Amino acid sequence: MRSIQAARSLPLCALILILSVRPALAEDDAEQSAIIVTANPVVEAAAARVQRTPGGVDVVAADAYEDKLAVSLRDALSFSPGVYTQPRFGQEVRLSIRGSGLSRGYHMRGLTLLQDGIPINAADDNGDFQELDPQVFQHLEVYRGGNALRLGGSTLGGAINAVTPTGRSAPGAELRIDGGSFDTLRGKMAYGYADGHGDAYAAITADRSDSDRAHGDRKALRFNGNVGLKLSERVETRFYASAQTIRQHLAGALSEADAIAHPGKGNFTGDQARDIDSIRLQNRTTVALDDATVAFGVFFNAKQLFHPIYQVIDQKSEDRGVFASLDMSGELGSMPVALTLGSQARFGRTIARQFVNVGSEAGAATAHAVQKAQTINSYGEARIAPVTDLWLVAGGVYSYGERAIDNRMAPARSGRAEFDSFAPKIGLLYEPGEALQFYANYSRSVEMPGLSELSQAPAGGAPGFTPVGLQKAWTAEIGTRGRLGIAAWDISVYRADIEGEMLQHSVVAGTIPAATFNADRTRHQGIEAGLGLNLTPWARLRQTYQYSDFRFRNDIEFGDNRLPVIPRHFYRAELTLGTERLSVSPAVEWLPQGAWVDYANTKRVGGYAMLNLSAQAQLRDGVTLFLEARNLTKERAIGDISALVRYSADDPATAADEGSVAFYPVERRAVYAGVRARF
Repeated sequence: MRSIQAARSLPLCALILILSVRPALAEDDAEQSAIIVTANPVVEAAAARVQRTPGGVDVVAADAYEDKLAVSLRDALSFSPGVYTQPRFGQEVRLSIRGSGLSRGYHMRGLTLLQDGIPINAADDNGDFQELDPQVFQHLEVYRGGNALRLGGSTLGGAINAVTPTGRSAPGAELRIDGGSFDTLRGKMAYGYADGHGDAYAAITADRSDSDRAHGDRKALRFNGNVGLKLSERVETRFYASAQTIRQHLAGALSEADAIAHPGKGNFTGDQARDIDSIRLQNRTTVALDDATVAFGVFFNAKQLFHPIYQVIDQKSEDRGVFASLDMSGELGSMPVALTLGSQARFGRTIARQFVNVGSEAGAATAHAVQKAQTINSYGEARIAPVTDLWLVAGGVYSYGERAIDNRMAPARSGRAEFDSFAPKIGLLYEPGEALQFYANYSRSVEMPGLSELSQAPAGGAPGFTPVGLQKAWTAEIGTRGRLGIAAWDISVYRADIEGEMLQHSVVAGTIPAATFNADRTRHQGIEAGLGLNLTPWARLRQTYQYSDFRFRNDIEFGDNRLPVIPRHFYRAELTLGTERLSVSPAVEWLPQGAWVDYANTKRVGGYAMLNLSAQAQLRDGVTLFLEARNLTKERAIGDISALVRYSADDPATAADEGSVAFYPVERRAVYAGVRARF
């Protein structure tokens, strides 16, 4: 009862506690850039550009998490307003914005991930975040919902662009090593060089861990590099390359009882794993004109996935694409105007095979298909300031997609789908002061089903083409960001009315991929908020709060039930005491009431409060020691859930008990330490 009362009081608390460590600005001048909480001029310039958007956006500098064991996007984005990140095990996390991919219990959907402006999502727009290593990011740009238009994004969740350093932004050498609990060990070597003709940057990172759960051990080796050539005073071209080899055992889901009583337990059935070998190559050329910038390029991604789960999934895929964009600015009469035009085209081919899982080895063949996908997004956005300090914005994204499955084992279950849509957006941005913004927008989002959604298997059967429709939504958003005195804030309130939301559920315990269906009408609405307070020169507080009200609307089966997986209230806070030379930062993560487990709303998990602590000491210029302790009070709770239709409390040993395999515990207590040096 106490936790329920606390939950009901939180919307009021949110108005006071709302957070943001990234204040607002819309001008490119140096004075206004200074309100960004970072000393990196490259990140300041990125924030100034990004925050010309009339909606929820955020820029997260690497120094916001560099004194922590950042192994996944959860660690990097934990204080980004509106980004819901919860661990499952190891580098496996749930990543969602505004309820994107809400019920999918594997991989990621509804978000476009980019590295240096190039999509790393496959051509069907599904993605794996394990290939992004926070150790090599310079900063991350988060565009929530329809605010991702300028990157060609048209999905409900928006886009996250991870930007890597160059030889000009990170010259010299960098070394880092950290490790700790569960035999965790990581290392990084990087070097950047620049001269008048160009620059180069390269980083090699490696990590291994036995994990806080049995059968969750992992190891990875990654390379990221780029070379920029200055062809003239106006023309630059940059080549990017990244390669990774990742080996991850899967600890899997547990029954609720096991997740609470035995959080270190793992699932050894089938020796499940995810092994990834991939390489990404891309080129971007930019041409600076008098009042415009033109950018264009190509990219190629190749990936091999060996994935023993309920069966052995063996996939080899190639994705390639081209892109071009034009950014212009000038005046129309006496009114400032700006125009952005662009297009991205992605084409992919996957050879998808499945086998009986015989102790993590491939047994008899059960499926063989050649899957093809293409997605073309063309976008435009115009901005005009009819009066001083007020910008009106209008634009849209036109998307065209094809998905084809050539089923070589069961030809009758082959199929092809074609989609096209237009997602418009209008908005306004009002700036009454140099460190204050108010904004509003109304946008449409359209999400095409991916190959996973279109290739489903009946219980015990072989996968084949299964028609799934578009997910469409209209989203209204209002908000403000800025800085006043000791406070810097970022607050957005949104409501998305959705038709055909793609939802998943477990059919048989352990079955992946789960069944996918289009719901009739659903609604996602909530608050994305942040508040940073510089209390004194030696005390700084940052906070994030999310309110997520996701539900069916007059559904024939579920009525107005709440959607499962994501809780209504979620709060994080971190207090940093000290200076750049020496500081300590206690932090709290509070979930006052857990999420629903099933669409029928028959089961809800409990809430929790978790205490973390980090510290850093600068031994000399460029050399820093750091320490991080997680879950100091050894809290036992549910961190993430796989959505069910109805929860069953039957004997966990029975295969029909959906409830027995739906839960992931929060991280166990752990301590990590490391040193980083730049010279």
